[in-house]
Amino acid sequence: MKQLEKGSRKLLHAWAFYDWSNSVYSLTIASAIFPLYYGALFREAGIEKVEVFGGMIARAPLIMYVTAAAFFVISIISPILSGVADYVGNKKMFLKFFCYLGSLSSIGLYWFSLENLYYGLIVYFLGLIGFWGSLVFYNSYLPDIAYPEQQDDISAKGYSWGYIGSVLLLVINLIMILKYDWFGFVGAGLPTRLSFVMVGVWWAGFAQYSFYFLPHGNENRGKVHREVLFSGFRELKMVWNNLGEDRRLKRYLGAFFVYSMGVQTVMLVASYFAEEELAWGSAEERTMGLIVSILLIQLVAILGAWLTSKASFLYGNIPALIGINIIWVGICIYAYFIETPQQFYVTAAIVGLVMGGIQALSRSTYSKFLPKTPDTTSYFSFYDVSEKVGIVIGMSLYALIAQLSESVRNSVIFIGIAFVLGIILLLRVPRNPKA
Repeated sequence: MKQLEKGSRKLLHAWAFYDWSNSVYSLTIASAIFPLYYGALFREAGIEKVEVFGGMIARAPLIMYVTAAAFFVISIISPILSGVADYVGNKKMFLKFFCYLGSLSSIGLYWFSLENLYYGLIVYFLGLIGFWGSLVFYNSYLPDIAYPEQQDDISAKGYSWGYIGSVLLLVINLIMILKYDWFGFVGAGLPTRLSFVMVGVWWAGFAQYSFYFLPHGNENRGKVHREVLFSGFRELKMVWNNLGEDRRLKRYLGAFFVYSMGVQTVMLVASYFAEEELAWGSAEERTMGLIVSILLIQLVAILGAWLTSKASFLYGNIPALIGINIIWVGICIYAYFIETPQQFYVTAAIVGLVMGGIQALSRSTYSKFLPKTPDTTSYFSFYDVSEKVGIVIGMSLYALIAQLSESVRNSVIFIGIAFVLGIILLLRVPRNPKA
C-alpha cells in the first residue's frame, strides 16, 4: 500500500484510532473491573494481608508496588527499544509487539486468583508493560503524521475516541456482570473474568486498522548490532544536553514530570481508594457504584478534552495547563474528606473534566516545543521515561504512606502537593519561544 501523506485525514484518523483500541485496557483492567475483582478475592477469602516473599502486606499497597515495579522496568527498556526502533526504522514493529503483549496479558488475567497469586501479579505486571510500552511508539508518531497546527486537535480526538470505545466495552461488561443470569452464568465471577478476555481481543483486533495505515517509521538504516542496544540511552543523553540550550522545553519537562506524577497516580489508584475507603452498602452496590463513577469520568472526559483544546487556543497551552492543575489541587483537598459514594461521584465528574484535557494538552504541548528533528522517537522516549519515572516515585510513595499509616487516604495529601509544585514550575516556563 502507498504510504499516506503527512497530515492526511485518513492517516490522522488511523493514528487516533489506536486510542480506541488500547484504551479499553486502562479503563477495564487498570480502573474499573479488575480493581473490583481484586478486592473481591480478598474479601471473599476473609483476609486483608498476604505473605509475599516472606513478608505480610495489605492488598492495596501490594498491587501498587507491583504497578511501580512495572513502570520501573518500562522506564529502563523504553530507551533501549526506542533506540533500536530509530535505527532500524520500523517503530511499527515495536508498537505491534507491545500491543500483543498487553492484549495477551489481559486475556491471561482470566486465571488470576489468590491460589495463583504470583502468576496473577506477573500477568498484571506484563499487561502494564505492554500497554505503556506501546504508548512510547504511539506517541512518537504524532509529529510524524501531523503538522503542528493539527496536533492539538488530533491528540484530543485520540483521547476522545479512546474514551468512547472503552466506555462502550465497559457497558457491555457491566451488563454481563450484573445481569449474569441473562447469559446463563451461575454467578458474576465467570463474566468478570471473561471481561478481561474481551479486553485483549478488542485491543489487538481494532489495532489492526491503525497498523494498516501507519508508516513503518524512518528509512531503514541497517541491522541491529550491540551498540544499537545502548543507542537509546545515548540519545536520551543527547536530548538532555539539548535541553540545556532550550530553557522553555527544559522547564516544561520539569513541570510535566511533577504534575504528571500526580495525574497518573490518581488514575491508577482511584478505584482502589474508592473500593476500600468508601461506605458501600453491599457488594452489588460497590460494583455498580464504582463502574458508574468510572463511566462518568470517561464520558465527562470527552467534554474535558474538547474544552481544553479550545482553552489552549484562546489562552495558550501553558496558561491552560496551570488552570487545570489548580483544579487538581482542589480535587485532592476534597477527596481527602469524602466518605460516601455520592461524594465520590462529584469527585469523579470533576476528575473526568480535567483528566483527558491535561493528558491531551501535555502531549501536544511537548510536541509543539520540540526542535526540528527527524528522530522524534528519541524526544518522545525522553518524555515517556520522565512520565514513567514519575509514576514509579508516585506509586511507591503512595503505597509506602498507605502501608505505614494503614490508610490510603493519607496518601492523597502527597498527590495534592505534586500538583502545587506543578503549578509553580509551569509559571516558570517562558512564554517567548526564544527565551
